[in-house]
Amino acid sequence: MSKRELRLGTILHGASGNMSAWRHPAAQADASISFDYARKIARKAEAGKLDFLFVADGLYINEKSIPHFLNRFEPLTLLSALAAVTEHLGLVGTVSTSYSDPFTIARQFASLDHLSGGRAGWNVVTSPLEGSAKNFSRQQHPEHALRYRIADEYLQVVKGLWDSWEEGAFVRDKRSGQFFDPAKLHTPDHRGDFFQVQGPLNIERTPQGRPIIFQAGASGDGRRLAARHADAIFTHHATLEEAQAFWRDVKQQLAENGRAADDLHIFQGVSVIVGDDAADVEQQYQATAQLVSVPDALNYLGRFFDHHDFSRYPLDEPFPELGDIGQNSFRSTTDEIKRNARVRGQTLRQAALEAATPRPLFHGTPEQVADGLQHWFEQKAADGFIIQGGTPDTFERFVDRVIPLLQARGLSRRDYPGTTLRASLGLQTPENQFTS
Repeated sequence: MSKRELRLGTILHGASGNMSAWRHPAAQADASISFDYARKIARKAEAGKLDFLFVADGLYINEKSIPHFLNRFEPLTLLSALAAVTEHLGLVGTVSTSYSDPFTIARQFASLDHLSGGRAGWNVVTSPLEGSAKNFSRQQHPEHALRYRIADEYLQVVKGLWDSWEEGAFVRDKRSGQFFDPAKLHTPDHRGDFFQVQGPLNIERTPQGRPIIFQAGASGDGRRLAARHADAIFTHHATLEEAQAFWRDVKQQLAENGRAADDLHIFQGVSVIVGDDAADVEQQYQATAQLVSVPDALNYLGRFFDHHDFSRYPLDEPFPELGDIGQNSFRSTTDEIKRNARVRGQTLRQAALEAATPRPLFHGTPEQVADGLQHWFEQKAADGFIIQGGTPDTFERFVDRVIPLLQARGLSRRDYPGTTLRASLGLQTPENQFTS
């Protein structure tokens, strides 16, 4: 194996990575609500020795939302079920720090870690959609910077709760009658700006010491949060140079927080198409892209901008000036869309179709896809990738045809190194903060 090991995950995105992929002949139209489908993908990922399966989530929909968002499983419920039908695959789910309570989430992810034998991961998000507030009896959605201040304290609370019990605290000695060692019990008693949580947590220290913390968000606030707390970060960049700059910035921030560069893995989310030749790849792309209508593309684009109504603008004139619309939601994504449209002189039609049906960054024969992933990895644009199929039936081809090439090149593992997600990612078990 090379000194650095290429890390791989996949996203469980149901039937539709775009507005219309559920109509594809190879798609299972009800995949987003089908446990049989989720189990099939999880087992395929495990057969390919991937690190984890990732389940995204959101808290607000309307009639313009992606079909997958309209009708899908809650992540922790689904991951708990998948824990029973997998053995080594990491199980990562999204939960918002803006619309949940630290004690509940600490308990739920600790439970998932125990149920799975140490394979739980929490993708920390702050909820980008303004409409989320309407579903949680809130008057307004917290501003971007405030959401990240809340998230920072939230993670402090959860980490403290996960450290409530030292390893081996529950002795369960039937002869003496001692169930636990009181010297190994710690009450965090957190009192902060946003949370007052006494603790302790009512479940013992987990098999991984604590579940793996992922963070999704490429804004400055997101990077700073990840550098302080996360074990991995999810991001997406369109070019090698942008990805390299992001990689260097996050690694530098790790050092500023007293952490080593390999204490956090940077995962680029990428779509792939694997084909026999260029013509096959193009046919696969067009078979999906042509399913998306312009109105659907406008709705898809609108989601990133607080579900802004783009149908009010002329389609074939330059991308409209939007001011601050979208700055309190998917900030890094909306900034990229606007910058790209300005630099390339895109019309609204072009920007919308590109957003809704992006041509996969890594596409081609198995060798070409493997070459692309290897190049980004070796050029320090990523520590790993979250693979999303560019078509509904791509992922299985990726596992069958690309993974063996990565293994043969010494980039990817041929077997799991242990039983936990922490072992798969090569991360150290954290010390208990009350005893370190």
